[in-house]
Amino acid sequence: MQRIRFYYLIKLQYLGFRYHGWQKQPDVNTVERMVERTISYVLERKKFKLIAAGRTDAKVSVNQTYVELFVDDEPLNIEEFFPLLNQNLPPDIRALAVTETTKDFNIINHPKQKEYLYFFAFAEKFHPFCAPFMVFMKEDLNIELMKEGAKLFEGKHDFWSYAYKPKPETQTQGRIVECEIVENDIYTANFFPKKSYVLKVRGKGFKRHQIRLMMGTLFDLGRGLVTLEFIKSTLNAENKIKLEHIAQPSGLILNEVKLDE
Repeated sequence: MQRIRFYYLIKLQYLGFRYHGWQKQPDVNTVERMVERTISYVLERKKFKLIAAGRTDAKVSVNQTYVELFVDDEPLNIEEFFPLLNQNLPPDIRALAVTETTKDFNIINHPKQKEYLYFFAFAEKFHPFCAPFMVFMKEDLNIELMKEGAKLFEGKHDFWSYAYKPKPETQTQGRIVECEIVENDIYTANFFPKKSYVLKVRGKGFKRHQIRLMMGTLFDLGRGLVTLEFIKSTLNAENKIKLEHIAQPSGLILNEVKLDE
């Protein structure tokens, strides 16, 4: 008997602080594991499969992304499925929407643009409740210099130095549409420091740890450990500069995934 398959997109958001990233792993709790368990319960163990638009590292949060859901044999009643999914997901994971798609759609290969945000503060130790949302740097940072450094990442470059353990076949060339550091007015709370900052990065594709390696280099720039010329040299792949400073994951948020029409 030929299998009949139905195709859906789940728009999803989650706080990543208590998870070991998206992808299922043995003996640790991940977002994919919790979403799969919830869908299995809601669908009463019907056959299904999930593919995410991208993976996140441990403690990284997501404001909005997509997951493709394949369901065998019977179509979903979306009006019933959507509220049941949210009722049964853990409180730090939420579905924003569920829509139907077709077998021709492929969440991995479909052109998309991603925006990442990295939140940080420095000098004055902040309230412990900030820990899931931003990173504290104990040294003073030259923010104006870091703003100059962030702009160097914009445009087309070879990001070999910002690709984690690249292989000879790894495609490291890419284009960053926007990269800037600004004062944070995106997320606020009465326990946040009076002043915090956010690195905003937007582009079509990023390698594993790329944003965190960029942020680590900008932290080193702000601390006076490297120069603007050093950042320029890392964007020339012929130099093969291996970067070591991967900024902490808890300040990173995948803010938005846009699917090209």
